[in-house]
Amino acid sequence: MRLENRYAIITGGSNGIGRATVRRFIAEGAQVAIWDLDTEAAQSLITELGSKQVIYQPVDVTDPDSVTTASQKCFQEWGKIDILINNAGILHDAQLVKYKDNEVQGIMSLKTFDEVIDVNLRGTFICTRAIVPYMIKQKYGRVISTTSIVGIYGNFGQTNYAASKSGVIGMTRVWSRELGRYNISVNAVAPGFIETDMVRQMPADILQLMIDRTPLRRLGKPDEIANVFLFLASDEASFISGAVISADGGTVLGT
Repeated sequence: MRLENRYAIITGGSNGIGRATVRRFIAEGAQVAIWDLDTEAAQSLITELGSKQVIYQPVDVTDPDSVTTASQKCFQEWGKIDILINNAGILHDAQLVKYKDNEVQGIMSLKTFDEVIDVNLRGTFICTRAIVPYMIKQKYGRVISTTSIVGIYGNFGQTNYAASKSGVIGMTRVWSRELGRYNISVNAVAPGFIETDMVRQMPADILQLMIDRTPLRRLGKPDEIANVFLFLASDEASFISGAVISADGGTVLGT
């Protein structure tokens, strides 16, 4: 019960890594609010858990008003907010310029670029900006964001995603400097190739390539990332801040 009497918001908590993290936090005694737009998946998780420790709020992390309203409701319900897990994220891959047969076949559109930046980077900023004032007043907080090994090493066809996740790393390091004086730690987790529904839908040859790039020769499991979130949210990680912890099976992209 490492999170007993702790109150946590988990964005993107309906599926994948977020869903596993909700389960783990509930098992460790936390009260949890799921912020997500996938209402059906969130309700199925709540039904599965059968717990009064979890609530669902249909929050758009790119909408400041939606985030502010939800955070106010959490504080009114709980009286404090201890943990923020910035996990909401999307993919929309494309090459910067696709060139073949001496012709430009396509480019990454501004819409494709902006959509990913809006959710992954701007959404992390909006949620953290809304929650941190509560943490400052109570002189305690844990802010943990999902980045990616792509944000560290880059990856083919992911200009937008890599930029967003690199930005999350940068904000994590800035915020750890700004917020440490208030007993708020700020860290990030960089997953490698994780066995989620999105990954399972990839072509078999691409999936095998991902496995071959991972020294442990397998995909990670969402629960393995949830365990890292749990550690960073617990008192066991009380002197860790500004860190980016890779959970990637030893992967270094491009090798």
